[in-house]
Amino acid sequence: MAETLRVGIVGAGGIAQQVHIPNYLKCGDKVEIAAICDVAFEKAQEVAEKFSISNVYHTVDEMLAGTKLDVVSVCTPNKFHKDATIAALNAGCHVLCEKPPAMTVEEAEAMADTAKRAGKFLSYGFHYRHSKEVDTLKRFIDAGELGDIYAATAIAVRRRGIPGWGVFTNKALQGGGPLIDIGCHMLDAALFLMGYPEPTMVFGATYQKLGTRKGVGLLGDWDYENFTVEDMARGFIQFDNGATLVLESAFAANVKIRDEMNVKLMGDAGGANVFPLEIYQEKHGALIDVSPAYLPEISPYEREIKRFVDACLGGEPPLSTPEQGVKLQRILNGLYRSAELGEAVRL
Repeated sequence: MAETLRVGIVGAGGIAQQVHIPNYLKCGDKVEIAAICDVAFEKAQEVAEKFSISNVYHTVDEMLAGTKLDVVSVCTPNKFHKDATIAALNAGCHVLCEKPPAMTVEEAEAMADTAKRAGKFLSYGFHYRHSKEVDTLKRFIDAGELGDIYAATAIAVRRRGIPGWGVFTNKALQGGGPLIDIGCHMLDAALFLMGYPEPTMVFGATYQKLGTRKGVGLLGDWDYENFTVEDMARGFIQFDNGATLVLESAFAANVKIRDEMNVKLMGDAGGANVFPLEIYQEKHGALIDVSPAYLPEISPYEREIKRFVDACLGGEPPLSTPEQGVKLQRILNGLYRSAELGEAVRL
């Protein structure tokens, strides 16, 4: 295994510039960002100059052919995740792909199968798993403090948070709106804490009530005339162990709080609220609420990249696995399908 990982970046947009590249650079001598590519070549050149990246390419195939790489970060719109990931895996690279895994279950399965055949790590950018709250609560859960977790709620709701940049409102490129963009973060965090049970049935509903008209934009002005995704999605998920999960996600909703990202869990030995972290139990004849007096301050993005780099250098495998990515994708697409049909869908 190379002592210094040579990293290639696919996509020169915001997530690459604000998350992947800066946090790879924080890994010091463990990493060299050797190449970047983007179909908008001038943008790739600008980012390469900004971060002193030597090799710039137009396509992922050109990058993989022109520069020897150990790791590739896929930072493209969702539509292009599968092809870039499979190309990098087939070229012998470990891959960190931004969330969600893909557009369809079939794509996620193809990515997982390729990673298995190539013998390389494929992990996804679910950075909330690496937050101090989830990290801490997972240790409590593993120690049995919550017991059998049988009910959960995942919430990713913004009052007026339709992105005014990027392609987040373009269904053809993203596959959907808040469900597949921010809802998948809280869904993944909940599933991770629950032990990623096998989903068996979903019931979903989607709405397009606010995004197609002009309004207040807390994340900038969006193109309401070409808004093709849902602005709200709600769902119910049942698992093979009998557990259930309720999911709420919205880019825009008439609620009081500007932005809520949270997971709530209920087990037979305790319950928990994740953001902020609180644990609820009955002990010694009393009902108690427990909250940590101290948690270490660290960026979940930084921890995600550091852990992935360490995994590629021979450390612990990544927290997010291709198989979990397939399960999550199955839920997302099942919820969208259920919303289309107006009935529950068995998975």
